[in-house]
Amino acid sequence: WNVGSWTLGSTTDDVDFIDEVIGLISKKESIDQNRIYSSGMSNGGFMSYHLACNLSSKIAAIVSVTGSMSKETLENCSPSHPTPVLQIHGTLDPTVKFDGDSTLNMEPIDNVLNYWSTYNSCDPNPALSVIDYPDFFIDYKRYNNCLNNVNVELYKISNMAHTWPYKNNYGISATEEVWNFVSQFDIYGKIN
Repeated sequence: WNVGSWTLGSTTDDVDFIDEVIGLISKKESIDQNRIYSSGMSNGGFMSYHLACNLSSKIAAIVSVTGSMSKETLENCSPSHPTPVLQIHGTLDPTVKFDGDSTLNMEPIDNVLNYWSTYNSCDPNPALSVIDYPDFFIDYKRYNNCLNNVNVELYKISNMAHTWPYKNNYGISATEEVWNFVSQFDIYGKIN
């Protein structure tokens, strides 16, 4: 996925490609245009943020697993509506480091959350909790009272590297968390 940073040499317009795919599917199938979501792991997580910034008229909510935002995506981000964001990330990720990578222009996860919580006008102080397990713990952060009742959330998993978490190894199933999160929202915010 062409998201800036290490992909700067690419001339592929992946945003237009995804827009075309959405258009083609909506011509063949009856889909709810207000409930289109993006989720991905690693570069797919970067692309989900990129779509939230550059195709926000069609993307209702996103989840990034072990991804982040490139410097270029962050600097040029221009969403058109409050956007729910969930980030799932390990503290031991050597590929997409939690604290960012200035050499590859990968933003620290805290910068990403700060951007979205500010853009969504959330309370500046998130609710924090810790879920303890015998061999690891999960720091859970949630920004509340955002515009349109959207949320900005983080599962920060200690001892997790660059992988997709499952309940039996990291206490949460990213697969379940993705759907549980995005299914609460449409393009206008939280669904009543």
